[in-house]
Amino acid sequence: MALQQISHLSDEQRDCIDNCFEATQVCEWCADECIDEGEGMERCIRLCRDVADVASMHARFMARNSNYSTHLAEVCAGACEECAEECEQHDHEHCQVCADVLRDCAESCRNMASA
Repeated sequence: MALQQISHLSDEQRDCIDNCFEATQVCEWCADECIDEGEGMERCIRLCRDVADVASMHARFMARNSNYSTHLAEVCAGACEECAEECEQHDHEHCQVCADVLRDCAESCRNMASA
């Protein structure tokens, strides 16, 4: 509901903010679950942590109408795509869920980068 109050945001921007916050949450969950999976999950954990940070930052930059939002959208899209590719290589449910969410986030961020 709060996003609806920010008058400078388009519907597409609101969707992207939602996608970024969802990506942040799922990546935090996935990284935490990967720790319990043991050996061989280091890259997945690192990428998930990177996405959680950059997606959260991108959402905040969009909300405050930052001039850097477009540049950050490109970075976020790239990080989401790389992390999704890594997650897809693992059979764990949390990795598969994460990959799906990150594909959506990457797409909406790409749209913001080209807007």
